[in-house]
Amino acid sequence: MTQDILKIMNENPVNPTKVHELTVKMNTVDIADAFELLSKEKIVGMFRLLPKSIAADVFSYIIPEKQQIIVEALTDTEAGRIIDELFVDDAVDFIEEMPANVVKHVLQTVNADKRKIINQLLQYPEDSAGTIMTTEYVDLRENHTVKEAFDYIRKTGVDKETIYTCYVIRFDKVLLGAVSAKTLMLADPSDKIGDIMDTHLILAQTTDDQEEVSALFTKYGLISLPVVDKEQRLVGIVTVDDIVQIIEEETTEDFEKMAAITPSEDPYMKTGVIKQSRNRIPWLMILMLTAIVTEAIISSYERAIMVVPVLGAFIPMLMDTAGNAGSQTSVLVIRGMALGEIRTGDILRVLWREIRVGVLCGLALGVVNFARVLITNSGNYMLSLTVTVSLIATVIIAKSVGATLPIIAKKLRLDPAVMASPVITSIADASALFIYFGIATLFLRI
Repeated sequence: MTQDILKIMNENPVNPTKVHELTVKMNTVDIADAFELLSKEKIVGMFRLLPKSIAADVFSYIIPEKQQIIVEALTDTEAGRIIDELFVDDAVDFIEEMPANVVKHVLQTVNADKRKIINQLLQYPEDSAGTIMTTEYVDLRENHTVKEAFDYIRKTGVDKETIYTCYVIRFDKVLLGAVSAKTLMLADPSDKIGDIMDTHLILAQTTDDQEEVSALFTKYGLISLPVVDKEQRLVGIVTVDDIVQIIEEETTEDFEKMAAITPSEDPYMKTGVIKQSRNRIPWLMILMLTAIVTEAIISSYERAIMVVPVLGAFIPMLMDTAGNAGSQTSVLVIRGMALGEIRTGDILRVLWREIRVGVLCGLALGVVNFARVLITNSGNYMLSLTVTVSLIATVIIAKSVGATLPIIAKKLRLDPAVMASPVITSIADASALFIYFGIATLFLRI
């Protein structure tokens, strides 16, 4: 259907009736996708042709660049109506992405009550529960009957982010419990909300990091989560649709850091070549300069390589294996920490586990490598033994480094992803060379 709407919009003249008839049948996300493929002039024209009943919903799914084009083209009244119809969390997301001049223009068009709420949410710490929550939830009183609750939901539910879970609060907004739509439907109409509500709630504080909030959703399988202030007053809820987006953003950020790239909020195809280069050069420069260590190690054992030139042939294999072994472990540990499976206090348990894994992996690689070196070097037993022992020790050390560095980083309040593949590979490479030349000097007596 997206292609159908694009075809209609590229007709000259555009038939408004066709646009209306097609868009009322389409999913709002699919309609929003169509805006990415339209020219600037067509974007504004199509938005004006959308049925008013779905315009705000479609707007919330349009990418920020296109949202800005639309808002700048709308009158104050039109822009105000769109923002007023957005759920508060969507309105905050939009405002956070816009330039200051657009934000000023938009906030002037919003009604006073909603502007106050938006400004309040914008004051919470960046990437906290307060910035991703919505204040549009259903609140009930414990002395309400089920019948009264349904009457209230029918009256106010259309403007709420979700009605699947309703929250029970005191007159001073202190959170008492929650009641699901299923519980309400199965209860007797005369039952009191206070008698059927669930008081064992999973909740978040306004200042909690959004990663911690997403972990709660994952652990407990939530569809919404109440957010309270220091006095346990309910100030908003976080819904699962926002958490899905946050998980995607946080995962992308971790992948970028693990690949030694400065994180960027812009999509790959929307990021300019200069900006992408700027995001990558600093880490590449740092990692290039760390190679000075490996150069110094090789230089200091130059005599050993001159005496037994074949030693140099095994350096790439040992360094690659060390880097790969360390990267394997660091990725698993970082992922385990992100999922809450590994805590900083588990460092010794993780280390002991990876040492044993390293021994087994090292022995498996060592057996194959011993036979290979022995065959390709005319039965040189001592050379084969030197390379094999070095390989086993290198794998053990690399996995130990990969296991501990991310946990240490977390303990020091650093991002564990920074200690991922590139950094650990550099450390593992240097360790591999020290081990290799140390063992070669000892075994080959050079």
